[in-house]
Amino acid sequence: MSQTLVLYPAFVMALLTFTVAIWLLRCRIKAVKAGLTPTYFKLNHGASLPDYVVQATQHYDNLFEMPLLFYVVLVLTYVTQQADWGLVLLAWAYVGARIAHTAIHLTHNKLRLRMRVFLLSYALLVLMWVWLFSRLVTA
Repeated sequence: MSQTLVLYPAFVMALLTFTVAIWLLRCRIKAVKAGLTPTYFKLNHGASLPDYVVQATQHYDNLFEMPLLFYVVLVLTYVTQQADWGLVLLAWAYVGARIAHTAIHLTHNKLRLRMRVFLLSYALLVLMWVWLFSRLVTA
């Protein structure tokens, strides 16, 4: 199998992050049009943000937390040439879970469902690290 296959999910995660950034920008523009003073964004304080802006901001920030470990495990897998179909499938499952998490968080935001999808993505990420570690130890 081609080792580069393990990198493709990273491109989709990056695309998800770019998409959420655009979503956040649109939320901020909407808030300014609704009366939020644009000077708020100079220092990010001095006004109360609408919930939809806070929600989008929190989600965007979240895409730079746990997914960082996702990118690292993919790069380590590629560099050590340890990619196999199992790890590639886990990576795609993680991306799918993160897309679902984004869709839930930025729409109806049902907390219980969002938590379950987040925990699924967390478990998949841990499994990816365990999978890579076991491949390295047995190589």
